Amino acid sequence: MSTLTIFAAANSAEPLFNSHDSAEITVQLNRVGVRFEQWQTARAIMAGERPESVLAAYKVDVDKLMAEGGYQTVDVISLDATNNPEVMANVPTLRAKFLSEHRHSEDEVRFFVDGQGLFSLHLGDKVYEVLCQRGDLISVPANTPHWFDMGPTPKFVAIRFFNNTEGWVAHYTGSPIADSFSRLES
Repeated sequence: MSTLTIFAAANSAEPLFNSHDSAEITVQLNRVGVRFEQWQTARAIMAGERPESVLAAYKVDVDKLMAEGGYQTVDVISLDATNNPEVMANVPTLRAKFLSEHRHSEDEVRFFVDGQGLFSLHLGDKVYEVLCQRGDLISVPANTPHWFDMGPTPKFVAIRFFNNTEGWVAHYTGSPIADSFSRLES
């Protein structure tokens, strides 16, 4: 179930707001310039499926969003560390890369085809934690400080949209704020 929890940046212990209602999540995120939508999932696609199959299943939606947003490239990230020692060996390094607060010079747009991930957005004096699940589309505006947690045993498929041909490029802020907030435990 998708969840939005809002905290004062200086107090990660007491939420200011919490909701599982997608309409309310959309309203709250739209107020701060973050796009959040729930798309219908085309078919059961599981972590580990080939990127070509994922993109083919969502071709109409992907093409529409690429035209609408002027995105130049799209790719698929599909991780399933469950019972996969090779993937599991790389998870700590990969997870740490995303858990440090960073920015991008372009919007960070993700559609969760399967699984989940926790986006934490540092907007002014607040932190917006968005637990994205299957069917969720989130667009984090360019230059928004944020971090992402895929969990200790990631299992998700996400379509990623980019305005540049280099793909994912992070500019780390050096702030320790991410260390004070929630982590996915499963």
